[in-house]
Amino acid sequence: MPHPASLRRAPVQRRSAERLTRILDACADLLDEVGYDELSTRAVAQRAGVPIGSVYRFFGNKRQMADALAQRNLERFSDRVTERLKEAGDGGWRAALEALLGEYVAMKRTAPGFSLVDFGNQIPVGTRGEPNRRVADRLTELLAGHLGLEPDDDLRRTFLVAVETADTLVHLAFRMAPDGDERILEEARELLEAYLGRVLD
Repeated sequence: MPHPASLRRAPVQRRSAERLTRILDACADLLDEVGYDELSTRAVAQRAGVPIGSVYRFFGNKRQMADALAQRNLERFSDRVTERLKEAGDGGWRAALEALLGEYVAMKRTAPGFSLVDFGNQIPVGTRGEPNRRVADRLTELLAGHLGLEPDDDLRRTFLVAVETADTLVHLAFRMAPDGDERILEEARELLEAYLGRVLD
């Protein structure tokens, strides 16, 4: 569920929450099919099978809808990373890096609409640096506890640099090949390991 701040009105009843889910699912599918510029609230309502008023109950425009989808993506990414970290056990920061990068690439390959919206970087939502800062802050909280580190300003800066780097290189990989150029993804892993190793080893 997107953060209530990204909605005009947060759903209270289960039926309303299910309708919001259908709207965001339709938005994601249409982003893959027509792109952000051709996306419309009316098309989303038709695809979701809801009245147009239901869309406007939650969102003032398509920008707010895409921002809510980006927020939902971040929540799903965080949940999946948390599960992967549990599976990795006490594998140290390298195993954590593989879990993070692996999940990001998996979502780029399979999550509807993610290639355009991901966490808000690819469309005009908010300021340019805000989505990556949100991701870095979330990962700092997740990884600090997992790795037994203090989530101080230095660690936050380290993870922000890593997130910005990963974001740039993963996008490059997917520009070079539809499923992500494996050689570029491997370069990204090596670069991130070298950078994080100086700080975390």
